[in-house]
Amino acid sequence: MTTLPPSVDSRGMWDATFGLPEQVADAVGAAQQVDDLPSHDDVENVVVLGMGDSGIVGDLLTAVAAPFMPVPVTVVKGYVPPDYVGTESLVIAVSFSGDTEETIEAATAAYEAGAAMVVVSGGGELVRLSGEWDVPLVPVPVSIPEARTALGAMAIPPLVLLERIGLFPGAQQWIDQAVDQLQRRRDQLSRSGNVAEDVARRIGRTIPLVHSSQDLGAAAALRWKTQINCNAKSPAFWNVHPELCHNEIAGWGQNGDATRQMITLVNLRHDAEHPQVSRRFDLATEALREVMADVVEVWASGEGDLAQLLDLALVGDVVSLLLASHEGIDPGPVPAVEEIKQAMAGGDS
Repeated sequence: MTTLPPSVDSRGMWDATFGLPEQVADAVGAAQQVDDLPSHDDVENVVVLGMGDSGIVGDLLTAVAAPFMPVPVTVVKGYVPPDYVGTESLVIAVSFSGDTEETIEAATAAYEAGAAMVVVSGGGELVRLSGEWDVPLVPVPVSIPEARTALGAMAIPPLVLLERIGLFPGAQQWIDQAVDQLQRRRDQLSRSGNVAEDVARRIGRTIPLVHSSQDLGAAAALRWKTQINCNAKSPAFWNVHPELCHNEIAGWGQNGDATRQMITLVNLRHDAEHPQVSRRFDLATEALREVMADVVEVWASGEGDLAQLLDLALVGDVVSLLLASHEGIDPGPVPAVEEIKQAMAGGDS
């Protein structure tokens, strides 16, 4: 456990976060027990359905596996799957609760179109539908308190299943390397004076702007942003190189007197950066330093893209929990999210 205990944590978010290495390892076994997968030759495209913390599963898969796969991968965060989904598609529907309306509607449409389906879920309507449709189900352990702390349980099974089908050879080695790195990072984060404490202290009550690079870095930056939103109940924003050098960079030409009081730039770096992207980090940081409250840099560690992505994710998760703890905020409940869900379900007029 980190040396800075939470002031309040009603749902056990700290313990669940620090259990990520074991969660990743356990998820392999859960995926290995799934039967009735489509054959390699029957899959011409892969579509991942999910929203919020479940939706980042698709982002991780796209960053880590898609570059090495012989078929394209599409991530859908919404109600409607692509028109091309059909009998030659493998659709992976991910929902921690199993009751995410967007995912249920998109999964139903994909099933009716004849796609091969796999469900990754902890219960609810999606699990019921998986039984009705007689499609493979990877259960998410009910002991995990929130979707935000289920990244390993939801993201690892699709990688294992794709390896079993023959679409992503070598996944197990990448997963083993990720577990090793997560254990090392957890040990480091459990000691006083760690990187997460430093980053959280420097962000303080400012608004984080997280910059990284495409693919691996984009998934990590999105994870940092959403974890800070939900755990610390704070605004946070993200963007990626090289795209931000073609637009966002121009937006810092004014209002520096305000932004240098309000915004901290967090650069997430990793070994898979294109050499030109590394130059862009240097140039953009030089241009932005004078209009930011601070500039923080966090480098990923570990062997392989999956290890480095999950390493950055774990550091960001702990930063978000520390930001919550510093303000006496319970990281678990997200009433603003729940209120919108209830209103959409007809619980409010």
